[in-house]
Amino acid sequence: MASLAPTADRPVSGAYRVDISRGRNIGRVSSEWFSRPDDEKFLSLTELYDSVRSRADRATTRVVESKSVRVEARSEDPERLSLIVPGDDRPVAPTNWSFGQLSSLVGAPASYLRTLPAALAGINLQHGLLSHRGEQVKMLQTEDGRTELRAVTGPDYGRIWDHELVGAVMKIAGDGVSDTRWKVPGVLDWSSMRYNPYVDVSLETTTLYASDRDVFLFLVDDTHPIEAGRLPNGDPDLYFRGFYCWNSEVGSKTLGMATFYLRAVCMNRNLWVRHGGAIN
Repeated sequence: MASLAPTADRPVSGAYRVDISRGRNIGRVSSEWFSRPDDEKFLSLTELYDSVRSRADRATTRVVESKSVRVEARSEDPERLSLIVPGDDRPVAPTNWSFGQLSSLVGAPASYLRTLPAALAGINLQHGLLSHRGEQVKMLQTEDGRTELRAVTGPDYGRIWDHELVGAVMKIAGDGVSDTRWKVPGVLDWSSMRYNPYVDVSLETTTLYASDRDVFLFLVDDTHPIEAGRLPNGDPDLYFRGFYCWNSEVGSKTLGMATFYLRAVCMNRNLWVRHGGAIN
């Protein structure tokens, strides 16, 4: 068996040939790439961190008695209900996500409430809050021109902030673009089957994402490929390291990370993972 060792301490100078037939396809990053609008894409970890950190700096959390929360219907849209929370002079506006969380927490199906007139939805939600067996709820609010309710959880919910994940990644990856080995991936050229790690980061190529519900990062060390024997034509058989990680400070998913060896990443961010490469 060929030894697995970096081809060189210095980065490769350009594109190199890969054989994706020796790997398997993973579409996890591609699904993120397809689904993210431009305002959820970032061109560096620094830019991403500043955005999610600013959001956290504007946020406050509080634990309140569920029966003390008042529901007001200010329009015909059940998702535009307002909450009056003790200690806050202004109404708190739930997001689509927190409306669903609040409904679920008090046992009122959000899908059903969304079909009702706002006043009737408010009555059902108010009843659920008054009879909530847990008695207390933890609220995550953000001030940005208005008071927005981003998350509603049980009082003991342990929150990992999105900026904490991004900051941890920055300790090894810098800005995720140019100042360390870890970077946004390059692109596979299908016509030549050569992988080019040197591609400008743009809204079309970036793999750094954040929304009001989550954060997702995908980085690789594709300028320092590892050689594992030879291809049939005599070229080195190369692959490189990569990882993606994710988090949701509003509770839509738990913190997670996957690591693997890759043979290539194409333009739409499909991954070809080396056979036997672990996804943890």
